[in-house]
Amino acid sequence: MGVSTQPVAASAPPAWAARWMRPAAVASLVVNVLIVVTGGVVRLTGSGLGCPSWPNCYDNGRLVAETNSHALIEFGNRTLTSFVGLAACAAGVMAFFRRPFRRDLAILGVLLPLGVVIQAVMGGLTVVYGLAPGWVMAHYGLSMLILVDAGALAWRARPAFGPDEPRTADLATARAVWALFAVGAVTIFLGTAATAAGPHAGGSGTGDIVNRLSFRGADTLKWLVERHGWFATALGLIAIGTWFLARRRGADRELRVRLTRICLLMALQGVIGIVQYRLKLPSEIVWVHVATATLLWVGIVLAAMQAGSPVRERVPQVAAADEGALSAGGAPAQVVRS
Repeated sequence: MGVSTQPVAASAPPAWAARWMRPAAVASLVVNVLIVVTGGVVRLTGSGLGCPSWPNCYDNGRLVAETNSHALIEFGNRTLTSFVGLAACAAGVMAFFRRPFRRDLAILGVLLPLGVVIQAVMGGLTVVYGLAPGWVMAHYGLSMLILVDAGALAWRARPAFGPDEPRTADLATARAVWALFAVGAVTIFLGTAATAAGPHAGGSGTGDIVNRLSFRGADTLKWLVERHGWFATALGLIAIGTWFLARRRGADRELRVRLTRICLLMALQGVIGIVQYRLKLPSEIVWVHVATATLLWVGIVLAAMQAGSPVRERVPQVAAADEGALSAGGAPAQVVRS
């Protein structure tokens, strides 16, 4: 009697994990963008201490906010964190169940929910310490790092992507894109510092007095806005230069389209930044500036993932001459891929 060679159905790799890995990663990226945007609403409406305690809304143990706008805004932002955590956990679990197993996806999948948990704790400490500028800046900065992780996971989880996928651009273009990433990170940091020194402390709606960043006294805000403007200008110039370089060197069409969107968002950000400064930082325009900056950062992260490694790769290549060296007991030559 013959023995069946068909695999047992129960031992087959779960196809659902591979099929839903990418949607879960994209969903996580989207809700992480939303939590940053709603966090801007909390700050700019002065609702940062609408729920003055953590993890409960009030010191008396009450979890749910009372029916006033500032408490509901802060509580709504906290509630959205639950969806952020669920999406992050779903993406992380699928990264482990996916077959074939990918170590890069597993690492990104673990870091995503871990970052969300740390972010929730940091948000609580930000409230506990009365929206101190350092905590607020760290809270926003961690959000940007989580977006890097979520963006990388969403990009690398594409069905066609392999762990050793080559760059979609030449080495010079890849380095230009990663320079855009580095300058963008510094620009966002300075923008966060400028906000911490500005009039939107996050506690005005509830009548709370919140300390501002003031390492240069009354000139702190002006000093930070000027530096932020310098780096934003450099970021815009690098974006334009990278766009031209990508077109000239025949980079992947999808990358060129993404760089076009980045340039357009940079132009919009420049206009918004000038308008908000001229109008003395009205909260509505500042919120648009923060939301656009978040979308711009996501675009830059995805462009960096798409362009590939900016490091020169050394790969073995056995050519005709190398075959002779190998037959003689020599070592294969190493060539540099650019």
